[in-house]
Amino acid sequence: MRLRNSESQILSEFPSFVCLVLFWRIGIRMAKIAKGKRPVYLDNPQMDKLLAIVMALTGEVSVLHERLDTIERLLEIKGILSPTEIEAYEPDAKVIKEREHWRAEYIARVLRVVQEEPETLNQS
Repeated sequence: MRLRNSESQILSEFPSFVCLVLFWRIGIRMAKIAKGKRPVYLDNPQMDKLLAIVMALTGEVSVLHERLDTIERLLEIKGILSPTEIEAYEPDAKVIKEREHWRAEYIARVLRVVQEEPETLNQS
């Protein structure tokens, strides 16, 4: 996707980890796997990794919160489900297993940045 002038200005004024979150919020998707070395913004590269994880999670949680809020409001407006019914829902064993599987995959994606370095060292 070609960047507009305002997006190019964001790139020039903010570090790339902030840009990724901002672009996510406005609907611009970047490549999933970056090429080249990871940029370092803080004095400690480990702190950079932690910051990248926190920023990625912050973006994910923000988007999910808005989408969930929209769905719950629409369900209530249409008289399909009330907030009380949503809170009272008890998942069955199949749903619990599916959620556990999703959670494990999600955690692996979140921790990818921490696992990349040892994998790179092992390949050298």
